[in-house]
Amino acid sequence: MATSEGPVDPQGDPGSDEPVRRRDPLLDAARYRMEREVERERAERADAGDGAAGAAESAPPVRRVRADERARWVDTVVDQAVRRGEFDDLPLAGKPIPGLKGSYDPDWWLKGLVEREQITGVLPAAQLREEHRRMEETLDREASEEGVRRVLEDFNARVIDARRQLTGGPPVVTPVRDVDEEVLAWRARRRAMGLPVPPSAAERAAAEERARAEQAGTPAARVRTRHRWWRRA
Repeated sequence: MATSEGPVDPQGDPGSDEPVRRRDPLLDAARYRMEREVERERAERADAGDGAAGAAESAPPVRRVRADERARWVDTVVDQAVRRGEFDDLPLAGKPIPGLKGSYDPDWWLKGLVEREQITGVLPAAQLREEHRRMEETLDREASEEGVRRVLEDFNARVIDARRQLTGGPPVVTPVRDVDEEVLAWRARRRAMGLPVPPSAAERAAAEERARAEQAGTPAARVRTRHRWWRRA
């Protein structure tokens, strides 16, 4: 059976039952560098635990392992694992990677994390993104301008609170909504769908002013006409 010492020579010593194993020089060099790296890390931990000021100076200098050498050692270890069959029968082996079909979802990593870790509840970032995406549908269910403004103000307040990262989680990049612009868009959508559009706050204030003027015996229309007549004169 092959071991980590290297590949087995099928033509072994005729007088011995054990086959002759050829040594892999790259594997030996990588193992030597890894052992030196492990010794260096152990020495650093010992120095940190003892807290002795002169321990670091008395320790023999250890050459740092370069990035390419570490990468070569990693490749060697992975190749050995492949030969041992440790990567056989992995989940989704030979199958398409899930989540690559359809349109791009900016929350794919967050949804994958929730599914893998079986996280219960909804993270604020994901919840606010979903509410932002469905905001028009939510506002169209409101029948009054006051209700639209209440929904928007509550949403903006929760976005600002989530940006403070008081509960942790991924950063919140959902923008706040302009209340006045959303109200105008809501009224335009209701007109396009043929639904009754309630009067705005300014229109109600003007109607109330006209009603008070009529009750006082000076209709607003007549007053405006008289003023325009005097200006023409």
